[in-house]
Amino acid sequence: MPNTQRTPGVVPGRLPAGAYDQNFADMVAPLDAHEAAVAADRCYFCHDAPCTVACPTSIDIPLFIRQIATGTPEAAARTILSQNILGGMCARVCPTETLCEEVCVREAAEGKPVEIGRLQRFATDTLMTRGVQPFARAAATGKRVAVVGAGPAGLSAAHRLAMLGHEVVLYDARAKAGGLNEYGIAAYKAVNDFAQAEVDWLLQIGGINAQMGQRLGQELDFDSLRDAFDAVFLGIGLAGVNALRAEGEDKSQVRDAVDFIAELRQASDLSSLPVGRHVVVIGGGMTAVDAAVQSKLLGAEDVTIVYRRDAQAMGASAYERDHATAHGVRIITGAAPVRVLGNGAVAEVEFAYTETGPEGLRLTDQTFRLPADQVFKAIGQTLKGAPEGLELAGRKIAVTGAGRTTLAGVWAGGDCAQGGDDLTVTAVAEGRDAAMDIHAALMG
Repeated sequence: MPNTQRTPGVVPGRLPAGAYDQNFADMVAPLDAHEAAVAADRCYFCHDAPCTVACPTSIDIPLFIRQIATGTPEAAARTILSQNILGGMCARVCPTETLCEEVCVREAAEGKPVEIGRLQRFATDTLMTRGVQPFARAAATGKRVAVVGAGPAGLSAAHRLAMLGHEVVLYDARAKAGGLNEYGIAAYKAVNDFAQAEVDWLLQIGGINAQMGQRLGQELDFDSLRDAFDAVFLGIGLAGVNALRAEGEDKSQVRDAVDFIAELRQASDLSSLPVGRHVVVIGGGMTAVDAAVQSKLLGAEDVTIVYRRDAQAMGASAYERDHATAHGVRIITGAAPVRVLGNGAVAEVEFAYTETGPEGLRLTDQTFRLPADQVFKAIGQTLKGAPEGLELAGRKIAVTGAGRTTLAGVWAGGDCAQGGDDLTVTAVAEGRDAAMDIHAALMG
């Protein structure tokens, strides 16, 4: 592990006290009732709605928007949540600009889609604010299911299994449930501790015994779980982080971006978080953007994202890239790190320009250096701690159908399983579908 001891260029409290609340306020303001009615009125209520097809959880989008338009937002919320139990968080973090809103007929005709994400948030927030749990448990089946991992896939699976009448024990290695929703997304996307409020609301269904601080392979024995439960669902995510494979990456203040974001999300006082004057983020996905923008919001003067391929290959959408540049983040594409320079702590990062040829991506002999007193690695995560006996597909757990692994009685979903888009909404769909398949298997 790299040494993350404080260095002179990485200090807390770069901004005036009041700036933090302002910088980390809600990224997108919620709609009020009048604004929601106006936004809903723009929907054409398409019969063969392309937005529903584009939604990984297949929410009936025209139906829930019509329900908002007719003044029944709680009915709209039930329509959403019956397909996506984490619809509140997905309304905040789902890349609607590349999913439902991208294919909206209004987008094609006018360049301005119906604001599906904001309407979804209006409906789900209305219901959750009133403390309503719209689902009830079925009669007890007498079956017990272990769900390992309390991220989006695990929470989705646990809720659906509990609703179907099964007894669920939900395990997670961390102190709080929520997974990436709690630890891995930018703070300005889910303010006021929304991730935990959503978990608490979800658990109101009953029948779910949540046990935190339980690590698979340490406090939890996989074979014992298989013996004690009728089925096991694995939603363990990706706990490992890829290496830069650059000379000197073990220097102080070269950190994993996911650790930085988790630390920020759990901080009670943002002014206490040290941030560099010159920050370099290596990677091209949503994590890279979240780390870069939040570094800027904490007071970093100069923040640069460097990605090895061109902008079109970046995992972060054009909307997210524009959000980063609007906050003063510079994005350099077509360059890869080759050396981290400095005397103990990082001082510069040397990059080589890349080019794509018949044999794939390669480094050229043209290089440049960026000053850096803090470097964040956001170059992808890997599976860590997968139980022995599970067949892998590349770096993930091999699954067929609705999450069935190669071991009898064991399912998997979310980022740890093959397929999917490494999105919250996709993980929710996989957890839900695996739960339905588990239910079918257990009930014969």
